[in-house]
Amino acid sequence: MNTGDELFRNEYAIRRSDLVAYAHAGGDHNPIHLDDEAARAAGLPGVIAHGMYTMGLAARAVAEWAGTPDRITDLTARFAKPVVVPADGAATVIVVGTVRKIAESGDIDITMTVTCGSDKVLAPARATVTA
Repeated sequence: MNTGDELFRNEYAIRRSDLVAYAHAGGDHNPIHLDDEAARAAGLPGVIAHGMYTMGLAARAVAEWAGTPDRITDLTARFAKPVVVPADGAATVIVVGTVRKIAESGDIDITMTVTCGSDKVLAPARATVTA
């Protein structure tokens, strides 16, 4: 494994039903995540995914690659653009992880590119996985 090597490329479909389930599980019932009219009134193009849901997908991609989530010792991201979820169909979030550096301990620093369409939705996004 070397700096710049691609470790994983995962695609996740997000549907409105996922946002409803996430709102119930997390207690975030902000209408911009559930109602087009409310989202547009807030200046958005339509219903958007919860930022933490999107970040959770990035964490899931790392955990799936690592084999277990307890190997993740650090995960950071900034919400760059919203993931707009259509009423019919799904938005597709793609998470690509590459080696940023490998520590002497064998821990791996990963840089993630997280996109929906042509937009980077999390930037920068990074994780550290123990050896």
